[in-house]
Amino acid sequence: MPGPDLDTKIETYYVHVRGIVQGVGFRHHTVRRAHALGVRGWVANLDDGSVEVMVQGAANQVDLMLEWLRRGPPHARVTEFVSEERFIDKRFERFEQH
Repeated sequence: MPGPDLDTKIETYYVHVRGIVQGVGFRHHTVRRAHALGVRGWVANLDDGSVEVMVQGAANQVDLMLEWLRRGPPHARVTEFVSEERFIDKRFERFEQH
């Protein structure tokens, strides 16, 4: 019996990262990586100096994006990474920076 097709199942994850993640191009690089991987959603700075990200796409693509977010771009230093799957009906059309 075949398992789920990881290229067609759509997953949505909310991610919260802390560390040196603002002022280092984190959002810009996140948008570029998301476009390269073909995932949709958004990235935004929070007032407390952390960054939040919503990632939606095929399971394999989302996994690659989450793996990248654990490290971030070259000048960032992620010290805390929390992700949780969200079950939402909304389908994002693109990945954007807020």
